[in-house]
Amino acid sequence: MAYLATLEEEKAAIALAYKNMLKDTYQTLSSNDKKLIRKAFDLAADAHKEQRRRSGEPYIFHPIAVAKIVANDIGLGATSIAAALLHDVVEDTSYKLSDIEELFGETIARIVNGLTKIAHLQKDKNDSIQSENFRKMLLTLNDDVRVIIIKIADRLHNMQTMEYMPADKQEKIASETLYIYAPLAHRLGLYNIKTELEDLGLKYTEPEIYNDIVTKIEDSKEVQDAYILNFTNKVKSVLDDNGFKYRILSRTKSIFSIRRKMLNQDVSFDEVYDKFAIRIIYKSTQKNEKFDAWKIYSIITENFSPNPSRLRDWISQPKSNGYESLHITVMGDAGKWIEVQIRSDRMDEIAEKGYAAHYKYKHQNESESGLEIWLNKLKEILESPDLNAVDFVEQFKLNLYAKEIYIFTPKGQIKSLPKGATALDFAFSIHTEIGMKCRGVKVNGKLVPISKVLNSGDQVEIITSINQTPKLSWLDFVITARAKSKIKNALKQEQKIIGDEGKELLTRKLRHLKITLSETIINELVTYFKLKTSLDLFYRVGNGAIENKQLKAFASQHHNSFYNFFKNKIRRKNIKIEPVQNTDELSSKYDLLVFGDDAERLNYSLSKCCNPIPGDKVFGFVTINEGIKVHKKDCPNAVSLQARYAYRIISATWIDSTQQEFKSTILITGVDNKGLANKVTRVISDNMNIDIQSLNITGNLGRFEGKIAIKIKNIEQLNKLIERIKKIEGIEKVSRILN
Repeated sequence: MAYLATLEEEKAAIALAYKNMLKDTYQTLSSNDKKLIRKAFDLAADAHKEQRRRSGEPYIFHPIAVAKIVANDIGLGATSIAAALLHDVVEDTSYKLSDIEELFGETIARIVNGLTKIAHLQKDKNDSIQSENFRKMLLTLNDDVRVIIIKIADRLHNMQTMEYMPADKQEKIASETLYIYAPLAHRLGLYNIKTELEDLGLKYTEPEIYNDIVTKIEDSKEVQDAYILNFTNKVKSVLDDNGFKYRILSRTKSIFSIRRKMLNQDVSFDEVYDKFAIRIIYKSTQKNEKFDAWKIYSIITENFSPNPSRLRDWISQPKSNGYESLHITVMGDAGKWIEVQIRSDRMDEIAEKGYAAHYKYKHQNESESGLEIWLNKLKEILESPDLNAVDFVEQFKLNLYAKEIYIFTPKGQIKSLPKGATALDFAFSIHTEIGMKCRGVKVNGKLVPISKVLNSGDQVEIITSINQTPKLSWLDFVITARAKSKIKNALKQEQKIIGDEGKELLTRKLRHLKITLSETIINELVTYFKLKTSLDLFYRVGNGAIENKQLKAFASQHHNSFYNFFKNKIRRKNIKIEPVQNTDELSSKYDLLVFGDDAERLNYSLSKCCNPIPGDKVFGFVTINEGIKVHKKDCPNAVSLQARYAYRIISATWIDSTQQEFKSTILITGVDNKGLANKVTRVISDNMNIDIQSLNITGNLGRFEGKIAIKIKNIEQLNKLIERIKKIEGIEKVSRILN
């Protein structure tokens, strides 16, 4: 429908929109606050006076609507409201950031600048979901978290008015909303906004499914309303008998949630059993509200049969974003399940307004500054510039939507971690050094692997060792951004130390081969061994992956002047037609395929249906006549194979063999001297920094025999270890057990 309004009608409508925005602000505004907001409105109205939205209406309606969401739905104060009114001024008009700072001060200018930077990012590329853009956008959290909050409000209003956009842009913007903005709103405790963003996102990404669910909800609305009314009346009766002051609200599960449940459980719309719920919001003092919540719970479960697996207690242990509520699912009439949410007025206010309400109660008059506490929890990711863009966004999203578990320290303190976190994640959550030195873990008093996945309520004790260092294999099971970033940084540092040692070693070895190490020689060696950087070269020499015989082969080639001439001639001839192939890079990085939890080397062949290459995510399929066939995880046949022949699927991983650790067992015999076992373990753990997997030493009539299972990187390292153990007094023989 075309927009039709006279100039006078527009002015009246703008004035009314501004008045409604101010009328129900969550924060109490002082006269100075109102003057600041009016000043921002006047400037925005003047700046946008010539602009129109796609609908044809004056552009100023958009910043007013965004400011209303910020003021009423999110509940922020005058600074944020003014910034919301001004959020597009620098981006779309002749005003400069310096003008905003001069008129409104440094804080509002900083917020507007952050919003302007985000607006620029959205225009950089046509593709909606650009991980690098999101990385840069999320880094604005370091400037001021209110930037993201206002951006969420901006996105919500754009989604509410997107019917005037071209269909292709609707789908791109909606996908972007589901990918990052809805999870952000969820993490900030803005549940109403999160729900609306998800529903609108589904509306434009899967319109047929969205409309089908809406139609079914509307068709069943009359029956459902009557059912909820009947159920509510019974609840009111028992609550009145117990003297509670309360109000009851009913709600239907969001369209997006219904769709997700249909997909996850593979059920139809009619089979989604908890499509509607009621919320009991009771009046209580802060001192008694937990007691009252459980009393109401007891009353409800006495009168209606509860589903014990559906109890959600966020009152005893609130979510990290401040959400508190008690959720139960009970059986109503006609065998229908209905969810009942129990929360006090204060809890409901926090659920509706998120952090603004949470810190109204925690820190009077400091509602906006309290948001920084959430920012601190994400600091580990924001301070990891070495992460690539995709990893950055994925790790950030993990922190947004992750369900939480609660873990106890030995002293009874509670730590919150994302669901699926391991004991090693817990160690890093306590302190970086505790994670780095984590040698073992006790969960509920029992020794378990550091990769143990924790459950809510576990009591965890970390065992540390001064000699322990992070291992590459740790990255296979930790899930928190903090743990991953710290482990990667430590491994890089270790690689640098070994690389420095390797450079000195390489210099000496080449000198014996009558070659002087120089930049030219380093480049030749990097090319010869198909590596990427000089650090890769030095590291491989340092850990023994590049052996003397390989260096001798290089030296022989280097000293052959005819070969060098021929090689240079070919290189000049082909330089324009032989680009560096990605497969070569991948092969140099991932040169070994291993199978199963024990990372075994097995014979295999690559399937022709998907042609996997080193570095791809793959799995092994055990065929009847052709051994193991390796398929990409997104192979067209993957779903069929995994569904029909799950018992024949084995996990497979491409690795860099120089970084991989392998299990080996050595046999030691000798004279049983006092302290001999201690000397052996010290050589292994302290001097060579090798992990001991198991140790079995027996003595008999002055003789001893020991079997030690260890993890080593390569045969060179194993040979060095054997030679060092042989030098210990009393040791007679050291050999490798091959079976």
